[in-house]
Amino acid sequence: MAGSTLASPTASAPRAAPDRARHVSPGLEAWRRFRRHRLAVASVVVIGLMIFAVLFGPILWPVAINEIDFTARLQGPSWSHPLGTDDLGQDILARMLYGGRISLAVGLAAMVVAVVVGTIIGAIAGISRGSVDAALMWLTDLFLALPQLPLLLVIIYLFRDALKELAGPEVGVFVLIVAVIGGFRWMPVARLVRAQFFSLREKEFVEAARALGASTSRQVVRHILPNSLGPVIVAGTIDVAAAIIAESTLSFLGLGFPPDIPTWGRVLYDAKDYLDFAPHWALFPGGAIFLAVLTINFIGDGLRDALDPRKVM
Repeated sequence: MAGSTLASPTASAPRAAPDRARHVSPGLEAWRRFRRHRLAVASVVVIGLMIFAVLFGPILWPVAINEIDFTARLQGPSWSHPLGTDDLGQDILARMLYGGRISLAVGLAAMVVAVVVGTIIGAIAGISRGSVDAALMWLTDLFLALPQLPLLLVIIYLFRDALKELAGPEVGVFVLIVAVIGGFRWMPVARLVRAQFFSLREKEFVEAARALGASTSRQVVRHILPNSLGPVIVAGTIDVAAAIIAESTLSFLGLGFPPDIPTWGRVLYDAKDYLDFAPHWALFPGGAIFLAVLTINFIGDGLRDALDPRKVM
């Protein structure tokens, strides 16, 4: 009978196809995209080695950063001093390992300040309408119009001594530099988050949540904000690099950390008068700043490609 015939293999194929299909999580999909950016993967390895060096290097190279040896002043790289010495005979490798902690910590902390402030202001502006949005964007445009470097110099010059007395020379200057740099880096993040909110709040999944009675705060926290974090993460990597350069600039101008706290910028500032006969003194801290900023920018490029939903796999 025709009704008792077995189903053909081709008829059962559509039911087997879903079984063979594997669900790939968004995180795994982003990692697959990121791996295709070879410079970004190499940059992760390089910046990881730099972070490992500044964290554990002083343990493996236990030389005091303020140990003075006039008999070894301005020596080039050698077995006893792999990166040479400065004008006081201090070991440059030990000072760079110590200063790298501060330079990278300033970059990361300033990035966190800029991303948090920019996300909050951008989210409020993006979910609001009318006067609130206009006022916040007016404030953003005002900060964008301010000359950043002169204001950084003035603010640090005015409040540095007070914070030194309040929290100590290292912690006080660290807090001041992070707050000032982060306070002048949140505007691009705010504009980016605002634009993402304008786009996402009209999407079908947000309208569905609104139709089900979700409050505005729930729409923002559960639906809009998580879907707008991809560009914010990319912007955050750029802010890390910009903060490292800003801290190095302030230290190079003599308005950063005190001379006995050697950041990369401070070491470079101390070497500026000895470029003719001790170029190694400036070469190594300058190279560390260049390498850190370059690798972070490559990581940002890789994250941009990995988190872009328009990329076709």
